[in-house]
Amino acid sequence: MLKPCLHWLSVTILCFSLLILSGCQASTGGNNVIHLTLWHNMNPPPSRDVFQKLVDKFNQNHTDIQVESLYTGQADQQMPKILTAVVGNAAPDMLWFGSQITGKLVELGAIKPLEDWLKSSPLKSEIVPSLFEEMVLDDRIWSIPFTTSNLAVFYRPSLFKAAGITKVPETWSELRQVAKKLTLDKNGDRQIDQHGIMLPLGKGEWTVFSWLPFMFSADGELLKDDRPNLVNPGAIAALQLWSDLLKDGSAMLSQPERGYEEDALIAGKIAMQIKGSWNVSFFDKLGIDFGVFPMPKANKKATIIGGANMFVMKTTPEREQASLKFLEYVLSEEFQTELSLKIGFLPINIKSRNSKIYREFVAKQPEMKVFLDQMNSARSRPIIAGYTRLSENLGRAIEETLLGHSPKEALQKAQDRLKLIWETQ
Repeated sequence: MLKPCLHWLSVTILCFSLLILSGCQASTGGNNVIHLTLWHNMNPPPSRDVFQKLVDKFNQNHTDIQVESLYTGQADQQMPKILTAVVGNAAPDMLWFGSQITGKLVELGAIKPLEDWLKSSPLKSEIVPSLFEEMVLDDRIWSIPFTTSNLAVFYRPSLFKAAGITKVPETWSELRQVAKKLTLDKNGDRQIDQHGIMLPLGKGEWTVFSWLPFMFSADGELLKDDRPNLVNPGAIAALQLWSDLLKDGSAMLSQPERGYEEDALIAGKIAMQIKGSWNVSFFDKLGIDFGVFPMPKANKKATIIGGANMFVMKTTPEREQASLKFLEYVLSEEFQTELSLKIGFLPINIKSRNSKIYREFVAKQPEMKVFLDQMNSARSRPIIAGYTRLSENLGRAIEETLLGHSPKEALQKAQDRLKLIWETQ
């Protein structure tokens, strides 16, 4: 009798394991249920929990579709996994990632174009217009915005008041003047204790991301006819501004590749820092004085869009259609309002942005209005296939400038490297 009992136990364990692996298919509608996988890199964990609750809500309301959201590491960790999965025909059904991966995924034939679906959807007219720049490549729509934000300048009002500054800077020249006034040797030891602003040192994406609003404001562009075009007046002027802030002695460089860290601003070692809307609730909880003002301008107002987009991977027509149902949910006013209230990104849905509950939220956190207003002048990074190499070489030029090299020469070196790369592709 022992062997039958062992056999029964083995079968029971096997069935239980299969139920877990299949997302308990038997309890959600048997073989008629479409199980979808979604890879994402949402962080920190509390934000991940908010998203999971929204996914759970979708699953409860769609008994024929069940979405499993999987955190697969941060962007730099996730990229090799994505490309390996695509090449190995093991990609997820949906992908949550920065739009800069678009060109590479199109090149690999890995994603489904979305313009026909979106054209017939009333949700298209509800998307914030400035977000279409990061959705469209070669006149086709390849993704939808999932979360969005932009950059502005966080500052410490108490330090401004102590320096006799009554007005936040609106232009580059005003930024230099204010930064000088905020740079102080407080104890008379001939060492600066407080700098006006922090600039991100490094050649990584955060440095490039933080610098691009300045270039766009000076009418600079990274591309000309879809090819790198780094040596242009706007780019040179933007790098020269950063160089001048350092030469003035009023800018402090961050630790290498850590320009996003807030410790110096919190401690009052700097008075201004470039940050995104996701930091508003963080600073609010700290209980320190802080404010936010728009990116200072050269020729025009400009900032840079950050966030992530949602892609539908090429699978089967049935799975792709089910994925589009989830994308409709992501674009909806309900989803966007809940996500924006909880994790500090801006709604990509216009109805969500104008909803009573979101307007009440902004009234309690007025710093968010700066980011909302800036969306009208926000730009996106290029989504061409070669963006990674473009960014790497631009980042090297920015880092070289911050370490004392000529802006024009640093940009020219980067342009020459990129020309060789583009010619050998």
